[in-house]
Amino acid sequence: MNPELADAAYCISPTRYERWLTREVKIGELGLGGLNPIRVQSMTTTDTLDTAATVAQSIRMIEAGCELVRITAPSIKEAQNLELIRREIRQAGFNTPLVADIHFTPNAAELAARIVEKVRVNPGNYADKKKFEHIDYTDAAYEAELERIRERFTPLVRICKEYGTAMRIGTNHGSLSDRIMSRYGDSPMGMVESAMEFIRIAEDEGFHNIVLSMKSSNTQVMVQAYRLLVQRMMELGMNYPLHLGVTEAGEGEDGRIKSAVGIGTLLEDGLGDTIRVSLTEEPEFEIPVAQALARRYSNRAQHTPIPEAPVWPIQPTEYSRRRTREVLNIGGEHAPVVLSSFAAEPIEKPAQLFRVGYAYSVPLDKWNILDQACDYVYCGQHNIPFETPGTLGIIQDAAFWNANRPNSYPMFTVSEYLEGRLSRSAQMNWIQAQLPQLDQNLLDALHRDETAVLVIQTDNQHAMPELRRMVVELMINGLEVPVVIRRVFNESDSSRFQLMAATDTGALLIDGLGDGVWLEDGLSGGQKQVNQTAFGVLQAARVRISKTEYISCPSCGRTLFDLQETTARIRKVTDHLKGLKIGIMGCIVNGPGEMADADFGYVGTGPGKITLYKGKEVVKRNVESDKAVDELINLIKEHGRWVEPSAV
Repeated sequence: MNPELADAAYCISPTRYERWLTREVKIGELGLGGLNPIRVQSMTTTDTLDTAATVAQSIRMIEAGCELVRITAPSIKEAQNLELIRREIRQAGFNTPLVADIHFTPNAAELAARIVEKVRVNPGNYADKKKFEHIDYTDAAYEAELERIRERFTPLVRICKEYGTAMRIGTNHGSLSDRIMSRYGDSPMGMVESAMEFIRIAEDEGFHNIVLSMKSSNTQVMVQAYRLLVQRMMELGMNYPLHLGVTEAGEGEDGRIKSAVGIGTLLEDGLGDTIRVSLTEEPEFEIPVAQALARRYSNRAQHTPIPEAPVWPIQPTEYSRRRTREVLNIGGEHAPVVLSSFAAEPIEKPAQLFRVGYAYSVPLDKWNILDQACDYVYCGQHNIPFETPGTLGIIQDAAFWNANRPNSYPMFTVSEYLEGRLSRSAQMNWIQAQLPQLDQNLLDALHRDETAVLVIQTDNQHAMPELRRMVVELMINGLEVPVVIRRVFNESDSSRFQLMAATDTGALLIDGLGDGVWLEDGLSGGQKQVNQTAFGVLQAARVRISKTEYISCPSCGRTLFDLQETTARIRKVTDHLKGLKIGIMGCIVNGPGEMADADFGYVGTGPGKITLYKGKEVVKRNVESDKAVDELINLIKEHGRWVEPSAV
């Protein structure tokens, strides 16, 4: 790596695809890290004491392609039953490694480590209890706490070493200990240090069969934490494999897009040895999503070369939006815009705009603008034969631009723009360019033109890094022209389209590098889905909120209610509350912490019992589950955040 790219030293190269070579960890007969392919895994949702159900679900997961099966062991009883579960899975002819998921119970971890091939421990829960208390530690008091942790953790390390059991040290943003929070805050740095404390103990015992994870439901925090972890490991000469995941991603397309934004951003830079997509669905449905994400990198190293940058002006471990000038409603402090393309299909009737968020009432002669209404439509060579809403911008190819139409702007090729023979708008002019066209002539012209909006696009298989390299070139040259990210796909599978679009554009947005998104796909699901995907990516990257956000866990054997059914019920009555964040957690393990930035929380705290939160604070305890959704709505109303659906 160029020595001047020190700030980018969280990967081998920000422009050339190359997986970071980690040490190989053996999990039973399965190799993870090193030169092994990216492994995919999931977690059972059954009661671990229900042997038949857990075995059956594990086999369904394995047959779907799951390479590691994780099972919760919240107490010694569940840990004991792992032996029976493992035996029956092996008798059925499956050798897939099993992973015991441990949080608060060291004795369960120590037993499980003698039975299964891998244990997962959470540093925030393993030796600490979270009370959301700030404590002013002296250095001596802090060291005493670390010694206490060493005493609790060392027995497990020694057992894993003796039995050849692998270990994942899995930090969760939502369950950082009060001790870590008091010293490092609720931050990626705190997440990394939480893991490092446990790594030091393990290494002191000569144990290195370790996998690391830095999970969060906030994609920005998740990406920053993994990058910071890799930076730290590179500095210290460590190379432990990485388990990637976004916690509590949710269900349906929202969960898939959010997972792709977080996981895909890291995979693009060659980070990640195993991935788990955490959906509020049956675990076997997670596997095809994880496989689709991993599959994109099977031959990525063959991509067209991308020039290195002499310096790297992007800060990879904290969010900072690139400074751009304001051109109408693009750039500056404006939220990123969404473009939709009608170039292949002329807009002849108002009803066509319903697909992109504009509903026209013929009797009232009135437009209703929905929350996910695109900001601009690109019409290519076509005109629109009716009056459109004043909030909708119209873009046409410069040679066909109707300069007399309100809110209409021309789109130039680079050669058209530099030649200067076609008419320009006094307000806004769009220029489409690829990296080879970003020469000094174009840079100088963009620097002088305060009406310019640059559309960046690429044909490179390594698309995101090439688009990022274009923005870096603008930054190096001091240009503040707004940038809209354009990606064109031809995917017959709508789910794959969503994952690819979320990865390629979300990875830029997470670093504050985009002022708009323009997605196109002629095969997957039509303009409505493409438009929804664009808004979904913006929301997942946390740069534009257009709908209710649900932070819902994927369920496991600890879950105390039907998470899928409950999430669907809550979504049905709250999905009109734009901008509201609702946490839906099956148990207390990550509940209050993982949903700490949610406005309201719904957490299982006992069989048939729900505790409701406002932020981190408990508001109502032990609400009967059949009344809890209504109580949640009442809580939202009490705090002035409720809007009647009819008023939206």
